[in-house]
Amino acid sequence: MKILVVGAGATGGYFGALLARAGEDVTFLVRPARAAALRERGLRVVGRDGEWALEPRLVTADAPGGPYDLVLLSVKSTGLDRAAADMAPAVGPDTAIVPLLNGLAHLDALNALFGPSAVLGGVAKVVTTLDATGDIRRLAPLAHLALGEQDGTVSARVERIRSVLEGAGIDAPVPEDVLTAMWHKWVFITTFGAVTSLMRGTVGEVYDAPGGPALGPAVLDEAAAVAAAAGHPVPEEERAATLAVVSASGSPMVPSLYRDLTAGHPTEVEHLFGDLTARARALGVATPLLDLATLHLRVHQRRVTARAAAGV
Repeated sequence: MKILVVGAGATGGYFGALLARAGEDVTFLVRPARAAALRERGLRVVGRDGEWALEPRLVTADAPGGPYDLVLLSVKSTGLDRAAADMAPAVGPDTAIVPLLNGLAHLDALNALFGPSAVLGGVAKVVTTLDATGDIRRLAPLAHLALGEQDGTVSARVERIRSVLEGAGIDAPVPEDVLTAMWHKWVFITTFGAVTSLMRGTVGEVYDAPGGPALGPAVLDEAAAVAAAAGHPVPEEERAATLAVVSASGSPMVPSLYRDLTAGHPTEVEHLFGDLTARARALGVATPLLDLATLHLRVHQRRVTARAAAGV
């Protein structure tokens, strides 16, 4: 299978590295600066279970090659439009596109550009980060990529992709309804993000403060209510798993959104929070805590945009 990974960051880079190490035909579509760094240092995975590196096959937007059998699209939502334009010449009539973004708004954009028959649903779960040297730091052994057709059918191409992923050591279930799985991940990531970003602290710092234990369940109730109103109720076991993450004394955990916020970087506020609260309004669901988190992140985003415009 000929595979194009769009983006070589903490998520796409990690999945692509696993696939390449397993002997799959993998190419990474990256920006020129990232390409230069990877050519000099290689694509390196460090942290748990040792360190390993490979010399990745790289292309840039001026010559992406293709067409490819599979495109794994792993970029921030703020870079989605540019990434979609960059990869468009590499998409053929039989290419399957698996986006690894959180939320759901990206499906509408990709469906409009490439047609819904080309785009699969995808849910990625990894615990990785890109460190200061550009290496992918693995913080936990999780490597999970659920995928499926948007209409819920189990197709031959999905089974083929699953086989390739699992051959590389990636857990690749095909849920009964991938859109429901995407909703459930969205509930988790917005709950996790709201708790930490609103309080500007780790999970443990929030939970261990007076009044802190009540915040995680309250935010989760709001996010889960939106999912339920949209026809995707969160099962009790998934609610419990989310609560276990956001309600842990002493936990140092924070999501990537929090790291972007505290570093003064842009966040995915509109894709993750703006879209969710807009859907809540349309469905008649009250989300005061999520609305507050959205406003908080929008203020930050305006600051970041203003600094960029001023060249600061």
